[in-house]
Amino acid sequence: MSAAENVSSGKGHRDENFPVASWLIAARHRPAILAFYRFVRAADDVADHASLAPEQKLALIDGLERSLLGRDNGEPAGVALRAALAERRLPPRHALDLLTAFRLDVTKRRYADWNDLMDYCAFSAMPVGRFVCDVHGEPRSIWPANDALCAALQVINHLQDCAKDYRDLDRVYIPRDAFAAAGTGPEALAEPRASPALLACIRGLAERTAGLLEEARPFARSIGHTRLALEVAVIHRLAQRLTQGLMKRDPLSERVHLSGAESAPLALAAMGRTMLGRLFRRPVLERVS
Repeated sequence: MSAAENVSSGKGHRDENFPVASWLIAARHRPAILAFYRFVRAADDVADHASLAPEQKLALIDGLERSLLGRDNGEPAGVALRAALAERRLPPRHALDLLTAFRLDVTKRRYADWNDLMDYCAFSAMPVGRFVCDVHGEPRSIWPANDALCAALQVINHLQDCAKDYRDLDRVYIPRDAFAAAGTGPEALAEPRASPALLACIRGLAERTAGLLEEARPFARSIGHTRLALEVAVIHRLAQRLTQGLMKRDPLSERVHLSGAESAPLALAAMGRTMLGRLFRRPVLERVS
């Protein structure tokens, strides 16, 4: 067992808040995406480990990078992703960007403002979607819409888990200026229920997240691969519903996550709308694999 595997959370791609390489993705693309996911999950588990010292976390992340770049073979997740990238002739750029984010998770526990948080998302979230687009051979012209969606997903996760991150890791992604504008501070995250001020703070960030989702609205219809477009449409719709939930619910004391029964009709409706839109749009040569 490798050093990173020793601190694994045991979490897999089916445990995530949003679909990862679901059945909608063509079978020939799923192995590369899952190799990427497992590498990222290994690094994420290291960064989020409750008892490792910061220097230990950084050393383990460095080990994952060495295996990814072929400097050693100590971390199977790095070796597997290296092979998947070589098969597709893809560079390690996106995985390396994510390692930068995990190093930030270890060394930076507070964010000044929305722009500071978006700078973090440029490393922690946007590369995930960019990688999936690259695997499918999609053009970089769709990256802005991808980036908006991925940043929104990241903020949604941060808001859903804000109390747990503060309690377990003393890590706060809600920006300092958002707390200040609402007249509260990070210590409010330790309470069993959110105060009116904290709820106002969270709802304000949820509204900004809704703005990101509006920026991402053209993403699915701009994707050439129909199956990827369907997955993106589903993710976008789930994100919209979760954002609406964060505007109404208290993530400290209420469930915001969607159950399977709640997600299924949203996903089916999103797929139906997307397929209908693609059937009636201007005829183009589409890729379906």
